[in-house]
Amino acid sequence: MKKEPNQQHKKTPVKGYTDALEARIKELEMENEYLKKLNALVQNKEKSPNKTMRK
Repeated sequence: MKKEPNQQHKKTPVKGYTDALEARIKELEMENEYLKKLNALVQNKEKSPNKTMRK
């Protein structure tokens, strides 16, 4: 006896749900870009000597 493969029924996604997911993706992409830029600034600051140290 062979088992029949699971047949997945494709349902059309709910419009509001799809829009919410797309909005979340956009938010996460923006956050990712921000964090990349912040990381680059931190890396540059760590590499450069402190020229503005005051006593």
